[in-house]
Amino acid sequence: MTNSTNKPNVVFWIIGIIALLWNAMGVNQYIQQAYNSESYRAMYSEEQLAIIDKLPSWYTAIFAIAVFASLIGCILLLLRKKSAVLLFQIAFIAVVIQTSYNLFINEGKEYYGNFEYSMLIMIPLFAFFLAWYSKNSKIKGWLS
Repeated sequence: MTNSTNKPNVVFWIIGIIALLWNAMGVNQYIQQAYNSESYRAMYSEEQLAIIDKLPSWYTAIFAIAVFASLIGCILLLLRKKSAVLLFQIAFIAVVIQTSYNLFINEGKEYYGNFEYSMLIMIPLFAFFLAWYSKNSKIKGWLS
């Protein structure tokens, strides 16, 4: 019995590259927040920084899981490895936890602007899409 895979179409590669860039930005955001860089602090008001500084450590861990699982998932997707599916599923769960905290528990919602609310919609949708797309790619035989 041979293990053969089909060749993915050009859209697969476009989605993979866009997803890689998107998730690299997420990793960058996490690293800036974790190291509390000057450029990171310049992006937010004092009120927003006070809220961010009060985030629980488990939230920061979930953020790390979400962005690193997604980035590694993108690399594996581009390498056409089926293990990308599991990583995107883990990332999606982490994003749902993170988004739920931001929507229902975080006390700093009054400082959210249009950008923050749009990201609260876009990030889970993109995470869901990548989990679905990678699973669909596996079903199509594009991943081995």
